[in-house]
Amino acid sequence: MTAPVFVVEEVPAGPRFVLDGPEGRHAVSVKRLEPGEAVVLTDGRGGWADCVVTAAEGKDRLHVDVTGVFAEAEPPVRITVVQALPKGDRGELAVETMTETGVDAVVPWQAARCITQWRGDRGAKSLGKWRATAREAGKQSRRVRFPEVAEALSTKQVAALLAEADLGVVLHEDREHPSGALATAELPASGSIVVVVGPEGGVSPEELAAFAEAGARPYRLGRSVLRTSTAGTAAVAVLLARTGRWA
Repeated sequence: MTAPVFVVEEVPAGPRFVLDGPEGRHAVSVKRLEPGEAVVLTDGRGGWADCVVTAAEGKDRLHVDVTGVFAEAEPPVRITVVQALPKGDRGELAVETMTETGVDAVVPWQAARCITQWRGDRGAKSLGKWRATAREAGKQSRRVRFPEVAEALSTKQVAALLAEADLGVVLHEDREHPSGALATAELPASGSIVVVVGPEGGVSPEELAAFAEAGARPYRLGRSVLRTSTAGTAAVAVLLARTGRWA
């Protein structure tokens, strides 16, 4: 099994380090790590250190020796999913599974047909949940570069994001639509791919027109119709395999 991951503000250069606070408590009181076990300390931005536990102190202090410090390069093709707001806790589910799969960024989108509305304190609280989910899922899946979760965007702002991408994709829910298959789309060798996932009610004609004007094209995943909370994960998996990041 790969070593458990814990988050630090700055990756320690060594030779020794004490992990404390909430992460230290989780390591000592929940994981119950013991001397000799391996751990990874990461800043979530691509930096990490391989460490070996030397001692546990109290309930929240883990002493480690740093055995190596590394940096993960930015991927040559960056994948961003613009996720329409799902109902209930399915937004956190989408963020969790996309993070585990390997998405680089998630952008919440207030689409016209979204039932869920992010306004005021509720919006801030929901965004906080998405970001916390990305962090925890990043740790659980042993990532050292966690996905960014942006502020919620309007349709106009999403169109601007698509206009800057090297490939703009709008997942189309109609399996009979004459759109191309994402599995055979021509992908850039480097740069950014932005994938738009619509709400359960679908992307409106006006939104499709705005995205088309920004240079995005509709693509389908396959014959089955996926829910908004799972379509992004499936799309990320297809793209990671085709860009060689799963090679």
